[in-house]
This record gives sequence, C-alpha cells and structure tokens, in this order.
Amino acid sequence: MHSFANFNQKVHRLIPSKFPPISLFDWASSAQELEQIAFLEGLTNERIQAELGRINLVDKDDWVGGPGSTPLMAAFTHIGAPTRFSDGTYGIYYAGSTLVTAIKETIFHRERFYSASKEANCSISMREYIAEVKQPLVDITLNHKHLLEPNPVFYTQSQEFGKKIREEKHWGILYPSVRHDEGLCVAIFRPPALTTPVQGCHLTYIWDGARISEVYRKNKINLSVAPQKRSCVYDT
Repeated sequence: MHSFANFNQKVHRLIPSKFPPISLFDWASSAQELEQIAFLEGLTNERIQAELGRINLVDKDDWVGGPGSTPLMAAFTHIGAPTRFSDGTYGIYYAGSTLVTAIKETIFHRERFYSASKEANCSISMREYIAEVKQPLVDITLNHKHLLEPNPVFYTQSQEFGKKIREEKHWGILYPSVRHDEGLCVAIFRPPALTTPVQGCHLTYIWDGARISEVYRKNKINLSVAPQKRSCVYDT
C-alpha cells in the first residue's frame, strides 16, 4: 500500500535554454488535434517527429496541448539518460518545491555531465518553469530511504519502484531532495498531474572547469519606461 499526499503547491523545473519554449504542442488546441497532427504528418515529417518526440510513450488520455504545453509534454516524449525513477525508456517531469531546490538538483547533474565530458570553462543558460501540482502523489518523504540513494550509479531500486508506480498509473511521486536539505521534489509520471507551466526566471550557471561555482539570475530591462529626470549638483 502506498501513502499519498495532496501536494497542491507550485513546483519549479529548470531546463537548458537551448530547448525551444514553443512547439507543435502549443499549436494544438486539444488532445484530439494533437493526435491528428501526429497521425497525419508525424510519420513522414522529420521536423514534426523531432518536435513531438516519442509521443506514443504517453497515454492518449493524458495528452496535453495548447499554449504553454511544450515544456510539460516534452519531459515525457523526449527521453534520454536514466534518472532516479526511470531506466531511460520513458520520461518524467522532475521539479523542486523551490527554485533553490531546483538549482541544487540541476547543479549536481550538470556537474557530472561536464566533468565526464571534460568541458572547458563555460556558462550554461537555464530556463525556469513553474507549474502547480493538482493530483495526489505517492508520498515517500517519511520512509523508503533506499529509494533516495545519492549516487546515480545505484539508482536500480528507485528505478524499479518508479516503473511500478508508472505501471499502476499513479500521477507521480513526492520525495525529499537529496541535494538540498529541507527541499522536496516531485517526479511526475502523467502530464495532467500539473497545471500548464509558465515561464519563470532565466539563470546562468558558471562552469569553471571543475564545478559550477556561481549562479546568476538574468533580469529583463524594461526599455519602454520613460527616463527619470536627473538633478545635478555642481561644485562652484
């Protein structure tokens, strides 16, 4: 038996800014229209295939379309390396309970990647997405320490658990952050578990060749604001 939590709070996800914020998911006004796009053109159009990813990994009843849906759906259809609750054969939407939690989680994984590839000094642009959890999650915050292994090499047990949760059609998992004390994380298995994400801040991670040493928030300058009159005082 699983314990469940109604974690009806905002969660923060960070992804590299190189990924496009808008795709065909945004243009489709409904799951039905998205299905038509995938069926009529997806089999022969490479661009559409690239934008939709492996959409067949998501149950049709869980397809989400419309403005802002790209970062939500892409987490499930563009799969890659194994993660804490996935062996890499399906996607998960990971997010932190705060921006700081999301930063610390992503720093760990970015540092592993850049260390392995022996990356030279560089900066990494990251984009924040904020969504709200609207479905109950399997709660492992008070036990299941064996699922919170900090070393990705030993994710086998948590991946098996994640596979079971996904097969049982649960919405996702609520668990303690391993990289940020007091922080919480969510692993979302089905898109409708979240509201449509809205774009938050932009960040820059500074990789110094050994670690991510600094993180900066990018601020937008409003050029339409009328300049303030400036009084000058001259010494005579």
